[in-house]
Amino acid sequence: MGFTGLARWMNAPTSGLDLVERNIILNHSGKKKGVWKLAIKSYRSTLGQIPNLHIPSERTMCTLTMDDNVFVLLDDPVAPTRADVLAAAPPGQEAAYLQGPTHFRTTFLTLRPPGALEQLLAQLKARWVSVRQSSSNVLQRGQSSGQQLMIDGHQYAIGNDWLVRVGNVCLAGGGIKGMVLEAEYLPLPVLHSPGADGTSELLSNLLTSILPNVKDAKTVAVTISDSQWDDVLWEREQGERVDNTTGETTKMASESPEDIYVYGDEDIPEKQPKDWIGIDRDRRSAYLIMGALRSEGIL
Repeated sequence: MGFTGLARWMNAPTSGLDLVERNIILNHSGKKKGVWKLAIKSYRSTLGQIPNLHIPSERTMCTLTMDDNVFVLLDDPVAPTRADVLAAAPPGQEAAYLQGPTHFRTTFLTLRPPGALEQLLAQLKARWVSVRQSSSNVLQRGQSSGQQLMIDGHQYAIGNDWLVRVGNVCLAGGGIKGMVLEAEYLPLPVLHSPGADGTSELLSNLLTSILPNVKDAKTVAVTISDSQWDDVLWEREQGERVDNTTGETTKMASESPEDIYVYGDEDIPEKQPKDWIGIDRDRRSAYLIMGALRSEGIL
């Protein structure tokens, strides 16, 4: 798996998928490789219905099922972001301040198998309902199945270096809300974006070239900067381990610089959590897709 980029064609016509496919096959010598299907559900909490409990704002939850993995994005508008906490911390006390909040605004999880989350919510009678349904009706039926969207399309190969995924955003009622396009450059599992907004000129050029020339087309790149993605991936337990072990590790390395068993190890690059390999690539794609659809009010 390689480095990927995403784009939204927000006003794609119903024939948009055929137009893109024709462009890929005729102008890029692409070949259809299979289907591309993603299932997306959205929920909101109903904690405000608990007697004598005041909730300033309900929490939201979105799930995206990709193959055998379910990516869950929880958002609590009342909780602070990690960046807010770091900004308020005095110099040298960042680690201590990060342990203060019980949780941050955004929590991003990966679960498996598909369907396990719904079973857990039903067993716990958790106060989560679909954002598109009447909460009273849902509670009476004892259901917690969220509103489901589908990204339905195909995958294409362009030469040996590129994979392109194109799919319509299909609403539960059968309507279509534009299109999602994803380009994956296979030779590079890691590509740090030179732009502050996380865009890559290489991927942007490819995505632009596969879009058909349609008048008044509204397209936008779906990106996230490396620093923002670091905040998404940050884990409290991992941060504690790093803070507790950094000093000791540095000391051990400096005490024996000529040890033939350790000398030079500092030059070996380590795999970073944000590398675009395997499930890490899928996590980043899922986060960007859900974020884009939420920003448009579709979720």
